[in-house]
Amino acid sequence: MAMRDGEFERILTVLDEADADGSLTASEILDLLAEHDEDFDSAHRVATILGRRAQTGEVEVIREQPYRYRVSDSGN
Repeated sequence: MAMRDGEFERILTVLDEADADGSLTASEILDLLAEHDEDFDSAHRVATILGRRAQTGEVEVIREQPYRYRVSDSGN
């Protein structure tokens, strides 16, 4: 789980640095990660990480097409 925790923290850091408010798709988040020199395999990996955190309430999944993700302010 430590690896996943680290990946989630990297995503949080980039979203905070990018001042990303509102909901974003996994692809949009992947683009932000790339802009900040963070290497993630795919948008699917980002979605998997965020989906797991949605189970604990740290991330809200907005079930549209495509899915959108909103990170809870309490995590920051």
